[in-house]
Amino acid sequence: MSCFLHFTIDMRQLLSFDLWKQQVRRLKAETYVLYLAYRDPRVPWYARVFAAIVVGYAFSPIDLIPDFIPVLGYLDDLLLVPLGIWLALRMISPEVMVDARVKAQEMMMNGKPINRVAAVIIVVIWLLLAALAITFGVRMIGRLRG
Repeated sequence: MSCFLHFTIDMRQLLSFDLWKQQVRRLKAETYVLYLAYRDPRVPWYARVFAAIVVGYAFSPIDLIPDFIPVLGYLDDLLLVPLGIWLALRMISPEVMVDARVKAQEMMMNGKPINRVAAVIIVVIWLLLAALAITFGVRMIGRLRG
């Protein structure tokens, strides 16, 4: 099984922008494979839930740590997403992953897949979480003043 987390590179390769672009492409492809895999009925419920969270976060336009924050902003993209994918891959059987990779490759050849419903759901979840955080913050400030 190929793993996108395996690196054996020297310093020149580390500084190569092409290498980074290649790794990002592989990470995106593996995220899409994980998306297809967690929808397979052979995957246990706990792996489905974890993989759905990882895929939702990876494809989400909103980051846990905003990218404009120096160093920490890219921490989630460089560590959390790959770690989440790695853990999710450990929960799903190799047979399911092989089938998902074949399916993903076929779909990519026919053009990039677009799932607008999933995008809307992700944005709605983030908006609900933001509203919840604001409500909690306002209540806490009210208690501190009161």
